[in-house]
Amino acid sequence: MEILTLGNELLRGKAEPIKTINDEIRAIADKMIDALHDGKGVGLAGPQVGLMKRLFVIHIEGDTPRVFINPSITATSPELVKYEEGCLSIPGVWADVIRPRELQIQAWNEKGRPFTMDVDGILARVILHEYDHLEGVLFIDRLSAHKRERLLARMEKDRRVEKARQK
Repeated sequence: MEILTLGNELLRGKAEPIKTINDEIRAIADKMIDALHDGKGVGLAGPQVGLMKRLFVIHIEGDTPRVFINPSITATSPELVKYEEGCLSIPGVWADVIRPRELQIQAWNEKGRPFTMDVDGILARVILHEYDHLEGVLFIDRLSAHKRERLLARMEKDRRVEKARQK
């Protein structure tokens, strides 16, 4: 499963709800978890692999892999925290992002069972990051315009240096 990177227009699209949770969706979720592990990430959303469906997977160290189908953020805390984020779709770029400390999410798992979770800390952050992907939002969109421009310029410079090195 190929992970799309910045510049691919699918990353900016809004994902559509999944109508039926079946063996095909379960197989896709399993492949996404494998891709997540291969990429050494903690979360991966459908649009990142070209699947414009409301699905993301998460695997945080010390926890089991989790599948979120048709998720809905039903509440967030007013308390905000800053934490460094990266993204498999924007390799090599890290930046501090401000997000709510806690949230409540409703979704369905890969077995088609609905669930609600109240989460905080890193799990809340990863859920919010992956949920953003379903809306066509990247973590760099949550930065100030100045910081985003600096990061993108540095990325482009690094890309040119790497290209020259390969010649």
